[in-house]
Amino acid sequence: MFTLAHLSDPHLAPLPTPAPRELLSKRGLGYLNWLRKRRRIHRPEALAALVADLAARHADHIAVTGDLVNLSLSNEFAPARGFLERLGPPDRVTIVPGNHDSYVRAAADFAPRHWGEYMRGDAGESFPFVRRRGPLALIGLSTSLPTWPFAATGRLHGDQLARLDSLLAELGREGHFRVVLIHHPPVAKANYFRRLTDAAPLREVLRKQGAELVLHGHHHAAELVWLAGPWAAIPCIGVPSASGAPDHHDDPAGYNLYEIDGKAGAWHCVMVNHALRGDGLGFAETGRQRLGD
Repeated sequence: MFTLAHLSDPHLAPLPTPAPRELLSKRGLGYLNWLRKRRRIHRPEALAALVADLAARHADHIAVTGDLVNLSLSNEFAPARGFLERLGPPDRVTIVPGNHDSYVRAAADFAPRHWGEYMRGDAGESFPFVRRRGPLALIGLSTSLPTWPFAATGRLHGDQLARLDSLLAELGREGHFRVVLIHHPPVAKANYFRRLTDAAPLREVLRKQGAELVLHGHHHAAELVWLAGPWAAIPCIGVPSASGAPDHHDDPAGYNLYEIDGKAGAWHCVMVNHALRGDGLGFAETGRQRLGD
């Protein structure tokens, strides 16, 4: 059996003090929002408890679906690299970026520079990239682009959609358990200002070629939506923010484990949910669900 862990949206805190010039952009509004609200939602102690609990599970691989940082400040990315190294080495941890990881145009190169080893394929390719781990093929997509103030949309920039179509077909023929990693969920009903703008064409690629799992973040909530596939529905699953404090409007911090075995045409996958306890002092298993056979 192969065990895959999925966490997302750690929004690492504390936030470093921005340089005054860094606030002359969308970051200024984001900083005010951090001071007013978000610093109370994203708590280092919740994230530390998650990391400790996850380490005790000895997962074979860990997937992180974006929003490691908050405002894409120049001083946020090196500490985020340290966080990734605490999770594991680049061959054991795969990430895709979120909208907060390229909050403004000036930050476009920061994530690749600091985290590149964690978000490249086995052949060194960028998005979409493929990492083969045991029976799994992890397909990393990027929807991470700077947006206007008050917007948090995403888009599969470049030729990702066309390449994804052929990759899913090839990996399906090879008999892999295909896991698509993306920050913005490709769901039909999403907040207009937080949506994946090309969700419909992505769903069409998945409907045509299939996948065994789609894992995402962005909504800071435990979610399961079934997408159309060529033979069977595809589970599209989101997790809460990995640093979410209890007693806020979002779900408290959580992560999922996926226990995967079987073979092509006869896969078995069980999702195991883990969530921060109400006292905020540790994690507990909160549910198990078989995701088809």
